[in-house]
Amino acid sequence: MALTEERAIIGALSPSRAGDFMTCPLLYRFRVIDQLPERPSAAAVRGTLVHAVLERLYDLPAEARTVAAAQELLEPQWRRLLEEEPEYAGLFADDDEREGWLTQARGMVDRYFTLEDPRRLEPAEREMYVEAVLDSGLLLRGYIDRLDVAPTGEVRVVDYKTGSAPGPEFEAKALFQMKFYALALWRLHGNVPRMLQLMYLGNGEIIRYVPDEADLRATERKVQALWEAIERSLRSREWRARRSRLCDWCDHQALCPEFGGTPPPVPAREPGLSSRRSSHRAASDEL
Repeated sequence: MALTEERAIIGALSPSRAGDFMTCPLLYRFRVIDQLPERPSAAAVRGTLVHAVLERLYDLPAEARTVAAAQELLEPQWRRLLEEEPEYAGLFADDDEREGWLTQARGMVDRYFTLEDPRRLEPAEREMYVEAVLDSGLLLRGYIDRLDVAPTGEVRVVDYKTGSAPGPEFEAKALFQMKFYALALWRLHGNVPRMLQLMYLGNGEIIRYVPDEADLRATERKVQALWEAIERSLRSREWRARRSRLCDWCDHQALCPEFGGTPPPVPAREPGLSSRRSSHRAASDEL
């Protein structure tokens, strides 16, 4: 899904990079401005593998979308990922650790079938790239795992998560990504999606949310405010570190003031947009 009109673009933002800035402005800088390399994590790669299996499950005829068929897809998809990213082979200390990791992935695939019956679904889109421009010129973009369209035209946005569902205090943060996608779809087509659905394959829970225009207008204001904060950091060249529990998984502690590190000088490069669509699912967000 691409833009149907051209207008001046002031920047681009995805839910992931918006989440980075909300979590820690310095993390956003390291990923978007510095573009520092990060080691792939076993959990993230497992998520990529499970997503690939569920995407390709719907290539099969409806009656063939069984648990056994999905499990048969797992090994070929893992081999494909290894061919594309040979460094993934170094994620595991030995064969036993790799097999344990694959067993967890198999369990998530099995758990998906406890949440819905894929034989009764015909998604309109899978791994759908979407982008939309707000009136301000800010480009919103990202990949939607699945889009379901009812015969009546109602739209459901579905996202698979390979972790466990968050507690009530973190549910709003989890839904921000979905509202972001709903905002982009609304701005593209003028219709508010009927349902936003997060499927947590780690513990077999589903979070559903019914948005309305007021929700999406509030999301638009939040996204715009985030971009304005990013622009202030660009002008001042100050990117504040914000410590949280997520720091335990950050690759950049050695450069972070919160851990006694010193960030490198801010790169002297002009904010700009590269190609709007990348061939890789985890494309970085350019300013």
